[in-house]
Amino acid sequence: MMHPLAELLNPYVITAKQNGPRVLFTAGVHGDEYEPMLAAVGLADTISEKLKAGSVTIVPLVNPGAYRMGTRFGADGLDLARICPGRVDGSESERAAAQISDLIRNSDYYVDLHTGGKQLEIFPLSGYMLHDSADIIKKQRQMAEAFNLPVIWGTDKSLEGRTLSVARDAGVPAIYVEYGGGESVCKEIINSYVLGCIRLLNQLGMTDEKDRIEPRPKYWVEDYRPGNGHLQTKMPAPSDGLFVPEVCLGDRVSSEQTWGFIHCLEDGSRKEIKSEASGIVLFLRKSARVKKGDSLGGTLPISSPGKITIP
Repeated sequence: MMHPLAELLNPYVITAKQNGPRVLFTAGVHGDEYEPMLAAVGLADTISEKLKAGSVTIVPLVNPGAYRMGTRFGADGLDLARICPGRVDGSESERAAAQISDLIRNSDYYVDLHTGGKQLEIFPLSGYMLHDSADIIKKQRQMAEAFNLPVIWGTDKSLEGRTLSVARDAGVPAIYVEYGGGESVCKEIINSYVLGCIRLLNQLGMTDEKDRIEPRPKYWVEDYRPGNGHLQTKMPAPSDGLFVPEVCLGDRVSSEQTWGFIHCLEDGSRKEIKSEASGIVLFLRKSARVKKGDSLGGTLPISSPGKITIP
């Protein structure tokens, strides 16, 4: 039975006649990530007649306050993806975090859809928190593969405040998906997300859809180092200014290669930014105007398709 708090999220709930897994899809944890919201609505329309077993809950807008602001943060200045499991008697973002956390705990599988928002552009990836349970890790790997994106990334299991940390603590296999960024809407991302969600449901035996997608070679990294999954802390800008990149998403780069330049118009200076590590360009600053400390992007430490583990 769904918790009363969940009613505040206006979820779509599709239930099949046959018993099966309970799967939760969410979007709109951040208010400036538009394709996941549209994909969630499209998914609800698409699977209503396809679902053969189990139940699917879809929340297109986890954080309405941040959406109204058109930013990553709510009006209370909080990032919902850093304050889970939230508080039922807290601010708007904290209440939204409490509501979605309750839905996560009452699911068997969980997928959180994202983009890089206005600030970052992200190479298509599906990711998960590493876990002490071999069974949950196995299920998360399979879930990540279902989206057929070029990067799969397993990261630090100790991060707190995330939707995925709620899933981790509840023993719910969970992944997140990242693709693109900016203020416009990309139909390719929407279609990719809807298809990935359907492929996941098919993998779980909940639909009869035939998979017509050929698996693509993947850059697959499982990185156990603390803090490696926190994108906003990577490659901080040394000053305010306008950032002009010299690399593109998916490029192979070497350590100390020129990443871009910050043009400081007030004093006329230009500062070269160099890559902090070798690998492929995983994400990149999308918004030209930067403040000191803003992330300018980051690399995934792998140079060719395959799988590596970093202890």
